[in-house]
Amino acid sequence: MNALYPIRPADPAIRHLTSRQIAGLIVELRTEGREFGLLWPSAQPGETVLNGQVLVSLGNVPASTLINLLALVREFRLYR
Repeated sequence: MNALYPIRPADPAIRHLTSRQIAGLIVELRTEGREFGLLWPSAQPGETVLNGQVLVSLGNVPASTLINLLALVREFRLYR
């Protein structure tokens, strides 16, 4: 994973991920992203539930989005 080279939704490597591996990535993104205010998945659109901020649900997104978000969080953590 590299934030400079995002994975495309049709990348064949993603098709080999198991549901257990994807669940692990979700847990990792929830854990690492919490520090930066990233709650994934969050609330429904327009619902304010966290410090008066409007949270938006990402809904059904490709696994590539999950992987790319996690790469961005990791990259940000390295350079801050």
